[in-house]
Amino acid sequence: MSTPISPIPVPSGRKLAVTTLAALAIAIAILVAIVLPAEYAIDPLGTGARLGLTAMANPPLQPVTVPAAAAGLKPVANGPINQYGVPYRVDAITITLGPYDYIEYKYGLAEGADLHFSWTASVPVIHDFHGERADGQATTFDKSTRQESHGSFTAPFEGMHGWYWENPGGDSITISVKSAGFYTTSIEYRSDKTQVTHELRTP
Repeated sequence: MSTPISPIPVPSGRKLAVTTLAALAIAIAILVAIVLPAEYAIDPLGTGARLGLTAMANPPLQPVTVPAAAAGLKPVANGPINQYGVPYRVDAITITLGPYDYIEYKYGLAEGADLHFSWTASVPVIHDFHGERADGQATTFDKSTRQESHGSFTAPFEGMHGWYWENPGGDSITISVKSAGFYTTSIEYRSDKTQVTHELRTP
């Protein structure tokens, strides 16, 4: 004797509508209370400030000590050629960025000095290429979320120039950087406020 199969109850249209509206309301609440403050510094409810989320959208740039340009690192224009008094330097580094962590990596450049660079990340990261003068004034040149960038840069003023990277996810990521240019130093500024100076090589 077979057991009769009970029909699966189908929720009414009213119940489906209520459930959908509730899910939509929760999604909007999360967007307004968490996502907008963390990603765009938009905080209409004030929850981002109380939870410290707005700092993620506008992280404070750490004050840096700008090394004086060494002799020969400021270019002298000779027609279309910029001539330097010293050989160019090269640098290569791999950075591991933990969940929701950030880091800055910058080079000391004299005004007019050139930097050629190439970096890749294991996943897209929040990226801000900027320069900072000795008085702490910062200028952003390129800001986006991307997984890689390749190019060249001519410093419009003397200072520390380089990248801010932020990991927006819960898994660690890896960033590999290679560069060549006429720079004085390279410094890693970590989220724990420590600084690490890296050794540069002359090819």
